[in-house]
Amino acid sequence: MTRLRIGSRGSQLALWQAHHISDLLRAQGHTVEIEIIKTTGDKITDVALAKVGTKGMFTKEIEEALVANRVDLAVHSLKDLPTDLAADFEIAAITTREDARDVFCSVKFDSIEALPQRAHVGTSSLRRQAQLKALRPDLQMEPLRGNVDTRLRKLESDDYDAIILAAAGLNRLGKTQLIRQVIPVEVMTPAAGQGALAIEIRSGDDVTRALLAFLDDAAARVATTCERALLSKLGGGCQVPIGAFAEVNVGRIRLNARVAHPDGTKILRETREGDDPVRLGEEVGETLLRRGGDVILEEVYGERSRS
Repeated sequence: MTRLRIGSRGSQLALWQAHHISDLLRAQGHTVEIEIIKTTGDKITDVALAKVGTKGMFTKEIEEALVANRVDLAVHSLKDLPTDLAADFEIAAITTREDARDVFCSVKFDSIEALPQRAHVGTSSLRRQAQLKALRPDLQMEPLRGNVDTRLRKLESDDYDAIILAAAGLNRLGKTQLIRQVIPVEVMTPAAGQGALAIEIRSGDDVTRALLAFLDDAAARVATTCERALLSKLGGGCQVPIGAFAEVNVGRIRLNARVAHPDGTKILRETREGDDPVRLGEEVGETLLRRGGDVILEEVYGERSRS
């Protein structure tokens, strides 16, 4: 069988993901090694991600290792992977998706609605911030960086009344004890690709692609392709106030999307069904731009360039 080298970030969650794929490959008889690679996003820990504004901040160095032939494949959280993938690379597989929703975590409070006035909520995601502020304009949003353990520790240390995290990461790590509310996608629409893992390889690497084919989940591929087509149409990266969640049911794709101003004062929603994931994503993206999404996003990108 084949020797395969996986490139991965070094966080606890990233390594769980890499070992998960490694175990599946070993079960096929392959020899697998994992190389830990520190990315730009891992090095910048004192600035909110939305202010960094670097596309590929969690993937660039891993892709460089792919080009240099130091690794054969990379395991990413799909939401971290830019939509404008360079011609050197391709997504060989998108695995069966975990729960894509966001979750409300707190020591003292059972839900967003139960938070007291002007409660302090931790998140560094403009998307989460915008949708929370639309629900509860009184909430005080506080920056929150670090790996899952660090974020939960800050919550337990009473630094925050609550924090918002992705269900997928907590489920994968078995750290669900502080989840108080799973937030419906109609209330807080997830990031495009949230909950899915992407396996990236060098373009044209037919041998590795064939070895990874068994990992590709058709429904996850269609749904996330639709979400990423929307994100691409809106010109967004992974740190913009855009939510996108698609589901496939009997061959039909239903896309729930929203663009929100970071302060929550304006939120645009669009839900539509279709058969072609790329066309559906692009059409919904175009509709959101026409309805005022262009103005919201231009302001966000302007703020980032000035920061």
